[in-house]
Amino acid sequence: MAMSFLSDGAVAQRRRATTHATVCGNPKIACKTVATFQANDLPFQVPKNAMIVDTVPFYAVILQSRPVRNDSCDVFIPERDRLAAQALFPDHKVFSSRCTDPENLFYTDVSSRNVRYFSETHRIMAVYAGATLADANRTLSAVKATGKFPGANLRRMRTGFNGT
Repeated sequence: MAMSFLSDGAVAQRRRATTHATVCGNPKIACKTVATFQANDLPFQVPKNAMIVDTVPFYAVILQSRPVRNDSCDVFIPERDRLAAQALFPDHKVFSSRCTDPENLFYTDVSSRNVRYFSETHRIMAVYAGATLADANRTLSAVKATGKFPGANLRRMRTGFNGT
C-alpha cells in the first residue's frame, strides 16, 4: 500500500477519515498492518482496504523542528540523526516528517483547538510518548535527562495518509 499525503484539494477528505488507527509506538513489537512504512515513519495499524486513515490522538516529544518554506523537499532532519535518537529510546519509536509528497505521512498537532499541520510548515523529529498524559510526561522527563534535546516539548498529535 502506498502512503499518500493530501493535495490542497483534499483537506476536506482529511477531516473525514474512514479509519482511526492505533499507533505502533514500540519499535520492538511488530505492527499488525497491511501498510508498508518508511523507516522514518511512525507506523500504525492499517486495516485491509482502508483508503483514508488517521490515527487516534497520541503524545509525542518533539526533539527537533525545522521550519520550511513552500513545502521544500530539500529540508528534512537527516536519517542518521533519527537513528542516533532511536538508540537513546529503544522502546519508543523515533520518527521524522518529510515533505508532503504522496508517499509521505502527514503529522498534525492537535494540542489546541486550532489544529496545525506540521507537515506543511515544519519538519520534525519526535519520539512517541504514549496515549496518556502520564506516559507522555515520563517520556519527556527521560528525553530531558539525556541533555541532548534542550528544546524538547510535548505535543498531542495524529498522523495518517490519504490513499485515494
